[in-house]
Amino acid sequence: MGIVKLGKRKSSFIKKAGVLILLLTVVSLYAYSQNGEAGIDAANTQVRGYFKSGVKLMYAVGALVGLIGAVKVYQKWNGGDPDTSKVAAAWFGSCIFLVVVATIISAFFGVTQ
Repeated sequence: MGIVKLGKRKSSFIKKAGVLILLLTVVSLYAYSQNGEAGIDAANTQVRGYFKSGVKLMYAVGALVGLIGAVKVYQKWNGGDPDTSKVAAAWFGSCIFLVVVATIISAFFGVTQ
């Protein structure tokens, strides 16, 4: 049974392909072995920056909900609806919830305003 002889061109191509595969493997292993601490620190800084804006947004939404709730309660109160106190408690509770959640999350994660 004969040994398959490759031409010089095919043999050279296979050697080059093997070296390329070996080089890519070494480069990829080097890339995976990098320390990810710098990336984690950068992500932490960015999230903390966005978090402050998010808390301010929650405060603004709480104020907007409070204004809308005040108008709704005023309309019900002027209309003489018997469930005015329930509606007032629901709107006031939602405003307090937004403010308290923003404050507690800030304190829990150690993000200062």
